[in-house]
Amino acid sequence: MTFNKTVFLPVDPDAAFALITEPERLRRWKTVAARVDLRVGGDYRWTITPGHSAMGSFTEIEPGKRIVYTWGWEGDAGLPPGASTVTVNLEAVDGGTTVQLIHEGLNEQQEASHAEGWNHFLERLVLLAANGDAGPDEWAAVPDPMNELTSAEAALAVAQRVLRGLNESHLALPTPCADFTVAALLDHLFGSIASIGKSLGVTVADQPGGSAEVRIADAAQATLEAFRANGTEGTLDMGFAELPATLVANILNLELVVHAWDFATATGQELTVAPALSDYVLGLARNTISPQMRGKSFAAETLVDESSASMERLVAFTGRQVAGI
Repeated sequence: MTFNKTVFLPVDPDAAFALITEPERLRRWKTVAARVDLRVGGDYRWTITPGHSAMGSFTEIEPGKRIVYTWGWEGDAGLPPGASTVTVNLEAVDGGTTVQLIHEGLNEQQEASHAEGWNHFLERLVLLAANGDAGPDEWAAVPDPMNELTSAEAALAVAQRVLRGLNESHLALPTPCADFTVAALLDHLFGSIASIGKSLGVTVADQPGGSAEVRIADAAQATLEAFRANGTEGTLDMGFAELPATLVANILNLELVVHAWDFATATGQELTVAPALSDYVLGLARNTISPQMRGKSFAAETLVDESSASMERLVAFTGRQVAGI
């Protein structure tokens, strides 16, 4: 079975090629996280939705014209990485570019599920090319199943939208974290993600001169991929202590979701978090933040009404003051 669909993008072929190959652009319509080695024989790993990562390698590359790559799902015996093939043809037309996507090597059931997925993401690609923003992806909002790693991937999707809205004029602004400017909080967040990556055996490269979104997203991608490979059993050496891997995953969730709120609050951005995700991360916070941590890593819990939204209860539990409360 083969899926075959063509859409029109109001951009030139080079811009269209960038949208379907570059991690920063893939994250805006198709992936939560993306690693790409764009060369023939190079591989990729794309977290399409939390808990679901596509993997394969590139077999043909003609910039601005065509790209062919193998496709499969990490941990899926029915369609493992490399089991099928995706071809994307680009053609310049009046006013823009047509993008033809052909997915071959699927059985009938796989074709039906992939058709649903490709239709969803190609629609988002068209929105991005036309409007500059495809909006938050509802498919990434609530992981299924929900666990420490899928929630961290969903938290990354939340954080990236806020980070994308940061610019140089925001760096000196104060944040809800006492004594932290936006720039200092970005350094802190990167350092936390990098230290977790180090405990998992990966070196996370810093890009302090790049955009906030690219800096944090690339660090989180490498760390989350390593966490997926390592799992949440046993302990991790964090340098200052050996911690249960589940506790470290909890910390990663808190870093991404709570600091996304900090950045959004500091810069006047809207933060979109599904209640199911903030409920879950609030549960992780209650299992992570002990009374002994108050006054050190976390301020004292602030008071909010029990009827408040779970995101408000989460940030209050971490010691932040919720406006209007």
